[in-house]
Amino acid sequence: MTTDQSWAVALAPVDSAESLALLREYLVDVSDRYYRLHEDRDSTPEEIEHGLATMPSDHLTPPTGVFLVGRHDGVAAACAGLKVLDPTTVELTRVYVRPDRRGTGGGARLLEAVETAARDLGAERIVLDTRLDLVEARALYLKNGYAEVPAYSEGPYAEVWYAKDLT
Repeated sequence: MTTDQSWAVALAPVDSAESLALLREYLVDVSDRYYRLHEDRDSTPEEIEHGLATMPSDHLTPPTGVFLVGRHDGVAAACAGLKVLDPTTVELTRVYVRPDRRGTGGGARLLEAVETAARDLGAERIVLDTRLDLVEARALYLKNGYAEVPAYSEGPYAEVWYAKDLT
């Protein structure tokens, strides 16, 4: 696919059917990649349901955060969330672009909208953690001005940390 200008990103309710579908796809994508790397298999339906239950996204609503949905040619195809960590710092999470839309400029457009939303929340800095095997995401962050930083959090899937100053 070629990069085009047919992406639009806007705030969206994290509990809408569209948002929940994107969050499920996100979890399946990152979970399957993890299990393929470590156990040579895909996630089971039970593992996906467990993940959705133990990693809720309800904190991605004001005042503790926001959720954004990206549309490609009017169809929901990407998402990202921001969680408020403190008055000047937000954490980027749940970043996902449908595989058939990757390479079309959606990731960069999503990050532009994320930065606007972060500023609207009063943030001066965005931080995030990710896994080493999510190479496309890591390349996207670096290409868009994020820099690797020392660990600011811990968790079973946090292997590399990035930050971007918005000031």
